[in-house]
Amino acid sequence: MIPDGRVGDSGEVLEIEPERRLVLSWRNEFKPELREEGCSRLTYELEQQGESVKLTVIHEMDKPDSKLIEGVSSGWPHILASLKSLLETGESLEETRRWPEGI
Repeated sequence: MIPDGRVGDSGEVLEIEPERRLVLSWRNEFKPELREEGCSRLTYELEQQGESVKLTVIHEMDKPDSKLIEGVSSGWPHILASLKSLLETGESLEETRRWPEGI
């Protein structure tokens, strides 16, 4: 939910392989030009690597030059960095704790 009550994104679980893989459909709901693009596919993969776990995030769409994929491609690094900080310190990054202005 966006702070003003709008739905930000919608989707559904497409595939689950416990402790290894999660695949979701994802559609932006608050920007009409992105909503019109339809659903993208978001895959989270976990892979044990020694004492660590590698997280791979694949966000794709069967639409050439997707504005949604362009937008999320710049957002995922911030979200993942914030997740890493949260897991290591108990605190997410400040920039991910609030909804961006003007959206």
